[in-house]
Formats: sequence, C-alpha cells, structure tokens
Amino acid sequence: MLIPLLAAKSLRNRVLTSTLTLLSIAFSVALLVGVENVRVGVRESFTNTIRGTDLIVGARGGTLQLLLYAVFGMGTPTMNVSSEAYERWRRHPAVAWTIPYALGDSHRGYRVVGTTDDFYARYRYRRDGRVTFAAGRAPATAREVALGSEVAERLGYAVGTTVALTHGLRGSGIMDHDDTPFTVVGVLDRTTTPIDRSLYVTLDAIDVIHEGWEQGVPPGIAAAGAPPPMPGAAPPPMPGASPPPMPGAAPPPMPGAESPRAATAAGPTAADTAHADGTQITAFLVGTRNRFETLRLQREMNTDLREPVSAVIPGVALAELWRTLGYAEQGLRVVSIFVVVVGLIGMLLALYSSLEARRREMAILRAVGAGPRKIVALLVLESGFLAALGALLGVGLVYALLALAQGPIERAFGLYLPMRALGAVELAYVGLVVAAGFVLGVVPAYRAYRNSLADGLSVRL
Repeated sequence: MLIPLLAAKSLRNRVLTSTLTLLSIAFSVALLVGVENVRVGVRESFTNTIRGTDLIVGARGGTLQLLLYAVFGMGTPTMNVSSEAYERWRRHPAVAWTIPYALGDSHRGYRVVGTTDDFYARYRYRRDGRVTFAAGRAPATAREVALGSEVAERLGYAVGTTVALTHGLRGSGIMDHDDTPFTVVGVLDRTTTPIDRSLYVTLDAIDVIHEGWEQGVPPGIAAAGAPPPMPGAAPPPMPGASPPPMPGAAPPPMPGAESPRAATAAGPTAADTAHADGTQITAFLVGTRNRFETLRLQREMNTDLREPVSAVIPGVALAELWRTLGYAEQGLRVVSIFVVVVGLIGMLLALYSSLEARRREMAILRAVGAGPRKIVALLVLESGFLAALGALLGVGLVYALLALAQGPIERAFGLYLPMRALGAVELAYVGLVVAAGFVLGVVPAYRAYRNSLADGLSVRL
C-alpha cells in the first residue's frame, strides 16, 4: 500500500508534467476510440440504409451499380425493366411484396423517384425505421410530390409549394417540365438515409411528365417545328414521309410486305409491351414470403432468358461495397494507432527526463531501505497510473463529444453515431494502452536502479 501512495504523491508533486502527459494519453486514446466508434457508426449507417428487403432487381448489369442507383441514389441506370417483366415477377408465388422505382428526373440536383404506396408501407431502414411524414401525406395523383427532409429544408419548401421537375438526373438535366407543375403534399420525417435527399411521385406522374417524349424530343419543341438544317445536312423529310434509314440499316419494306419483326417474332416483345402501356421500371425491391426462397428466386431471376435482369441480395452487395471502401477505414485506424504510439513515447520521455530531477529522491528512498524492486515498482506504477487515467479520460471525452455532437453531425452529414458501450475492439485498444504504460515504466525504472546511491546524494554543479 505504501508504493501506490508514494506513486500518487510523486505524480501530484510534478503536477504540470503529469497533467501534460495525462492529456497526451487521453487525446490519443480519444482519437483511437473515436475513430473506431465513427467507423462502426458509419458501417451501421451504411448497412442499415435498407432492411427487410430480400432482393434488389434491375436491368442486367453490375451488382454495385444496381445497389448504388437503387438504394443510395448514386450513378445512372443504363436500362429499364419492362412492365411485363415487372408484373410477371410481382405475381411470382414466392414474392410477398414489391416496391417499384422509376428514375430519370431530378429537381435542383435532387433525384425524383416514381413509386407506389408500397414504398411508404414496406420500406425499412436501420432496425425497424419506417417512412413517416412530418407534414402532409403521400402523393395520390399524378401532379403531387412528397419531399425528403433535406430537400424541404435546403430548398425552403413546404406543403402547398409548387415545383417543376427536370428531365434528366442530377447535374445533367436538360429541360424543366414547366408544363406539368407539381404540388408538394407531404414532407417526410428525417431518416439520415438517402430518402432525405429525394422527391417522391407516383408512377403515373412519371408517365404524365414524359408524355410526348417517345422520340426523345419534348412536345413543345416538336410543336414549334424543327430548327433549320446545318450547312451540308440532308433536307428534312416532307410531311407524312418516312424518315431516312440509318447508315447500314435494311431498306424499308415494300408496301404490303410483311415487316421483319412480324416475320421473325410470333408476338410483341417485352419492350413493345412496356412501350404500349407507357410504364418503365428502373428497379424494384422484393420481399419474399419465405426467406428460404430468396436464393432460389434470385437464381431464377438471374437465369431468366425472357428479359435479362439482375437480382442481388442487399446484405451481400453492401458487404462487397464496404470491402471496396475498406481501404479508407484501415487508413484511419492506422493513423490513430500511430497517434497513440506517439502519446506513449511522449509519456516515456517525460518519465525518463524527470529522473534527472529525481536523483536525490531515488537515492533517499534507497538510503532508508527501499530495495531495487520497490524502486522499479514505484516508477512502473507511476507510468501505469498515467496510462490508465489517460485511457479513462480519453474514453470519457469520446462519450462527452458524442453526447454533444451526435445531433449536429446527424443533421449536417446524415451520419448516425450511436451511443453504445465499448466493443471488443475498443476494449482491446484501451487494454493495450494501459499495458503499454506499465511496460514502458520499466525503462526509467531500470535507469533509476542502475544509478548508484553516491551519485544520487552527491551535489552536481
């Protein structure tokens, strides 16, 4: 009991040096534990963006590309899924529900999503987070829109505001649909997911705003007439005439002849059917009746030859994407470990350099009967005390910062940092820091042991 008491009093006598060393360890541990906490929070926020969905289905393509544009609102889909294919899979015996998405428009940089009421009833995020409304209701007609919380906050919109959508995705819109204004009828609650950064309309609204765009030209421009041809360009076709064939295309059939499509197909294709009823689905989420049927349904979708689609399991795709982004995560961890190492080295230097001022103290302790083991134990306990107190202070600092900054970080960056107990990794880090503090105390203790009693009692000029 005497040695711990002496160690505490010794640290108190060197209050400035002890405090600086303690703060150095505390900040190092706070950074290490804080980075790990942020890493876990980012991963949980990332993986919990979508929950309870068994499959994400879209046109045939890459897994990550489908995940990014269907869930995170990033990237551009290359193709759509026809309404025939969507209806066929929606009626599959293994499918319990679907949430269709129709993308392709935006508003001031925010993506517009055409969907159905199943989105508000079925979509889940985090544990059991549901899509709810802070104000208003879900769109019910083709001229109504609901806003994510970030859209409403950043643009200053509220229920009753009139907005015009833009043809094309964010950053690449080519024309506003001013002829079909939309009225805001609802504002969603904050979810800290990509839902906050989107506008939601009905599937019928997507068809309405693109009516007359079948040839890729807005109806207003088509009605106004084509612009004059460029010098050297072919003259425009006469009214009622067929457009000239593309280079290398087959010549048009003679009057009364059977068309090539009719000659080679027994009926309309999926693309024809989708064009006929005017509905194109970019992607859709699937919930199965039984989780055991998910893999079988995924294989059936991915091998279907009638219309190629890609079906991915959200958890598998999220894990693959997280592995792709894992390099930055490991980089942050390495930097924080180096900071802790620097803090421990600073503690070692502080203890080692203080021995010069404590020569007489060590010599007096040895003169009154303190053996080498007690001298070593004294210095090792001082080092361990500093490391343990610094680790505890660092952990407390992390929780204090979380309590103060959790809300602002969530509102500013959409990053949810949960207030949770230390995990196995954080406890291992704290334990290693404390153990390293005790081990590093052996270095100054060995030097103090090697110093002779006469050297400590002699006066140096």
